[in-house]
Amino acid sequence: MMRALRFSKLVTFLTLVGSTTSQVQAQSYPLPPVDTDLIGEVFELPSRQEDTLLDIARRYSLGHDEIVIANPDTDRWLPGEGRTVILPSRYVLPDAERRGIVLNIPEMRLYYFPKNTKQDVPSVYTYPVSIGRMDWATPLGQTRIIQKVKDPAWHPPASIKAEAAARGETVPDVVPAGPNNPLGQHALRLGVPGYLIHGTNRPYGVGMRVTHGCVRMYPEDIEQLFRWVDVNTPVQLVNQPVKAGWAAEQLFIEVHPPLEESDSPDRSLYDHAVTVVLKATAGRPTTVSWGRVRQAVEDRSGIPIVISVTAPSVDSSSRASIF
Repeated sequence: MMRALRFSKLVTFLTLVGSTTSQVQAQSYPLPPVDTDLIGEVFELPSRQEDTLLDIARRYSLGHDEIVIANPDTDRWLPGEGRTVILPSRYVLPDAERRGIVLNIPEMRLYYFPKNTKQDVPSVYTYPVSIGRMDWATPLGQTRIIQKVKDPAWHPPASIKAEAAARGETVPDVVPAGPNNPLGQHALRLGVPGYLIHGTNRPYGVGMRVTHGCVRMYPEDIEQLFRWVDVNTPVQLVNQPVKAGWAAEQLFIEVHPPLEESDSPDRSLYDHAVTVVLKATAGRPTTVSWGRVRQAVEDRSGIPIVISVTAPSVDSSSRASIF
């Protein structure tokens, strides 16, 4: 993964609100032009004695798995004072229409493209999410927001009750709104029956495959998104473990672990990456380092790297840092 970072060159600084002690709510970026696909930057941050890796993840709107994968040699619970923590806050935008909500399921990340008036600067917001476990997969396809619910009650379906019964537990018919409600304080109901984008009473699970198919967000993130989105906002649920995109005439690739149910061994994931790269270079010829593509597939770090040969490399000291 560190080798992959050396190929990173474009500097697109992430605007972070406040100091490292404050809560950062969402990552907001100017929406790039249609021929540019990269947003954000990879940062380094010195940890504090009282921090866990997951505290840092939440502070900078990152999910569990993405910060753990970016810092494989760091203890998630006791990183220690002054340890360098990588914040993987650079993203290739999904290959999807830039409107409404786009959720890339294997990335476990949601992108929101708000409507713009003539006075607004076009922007994109991105949030980490949890998705369904392999046996409770989050659906794919096109849908929309059909209802917004503040302080929702939870009505556990029969399947969840049966799963609890198999563990010798019982689940009530209704869990009222409150601190013990798994839906949190805000819910956006999707047009797919039974599926929601909602908050949680267990924020440390955000960024993992832990739900029964719904999309779970940090409480502060869903509160913000809830205020902004309208009923009928389009939602695109896509499966893109490999993304490729352009910035400053450089071609980047971003690879995430594929969904387990996709049954993608390294070879087929590499073949898929080749297909994605060829699509990105159609009509825009460039020389591609297929060795870097293969390395990205092996690393699956979720951090975009340059794969166009003409791009000069940059050593790790060129990464932005937050102190």
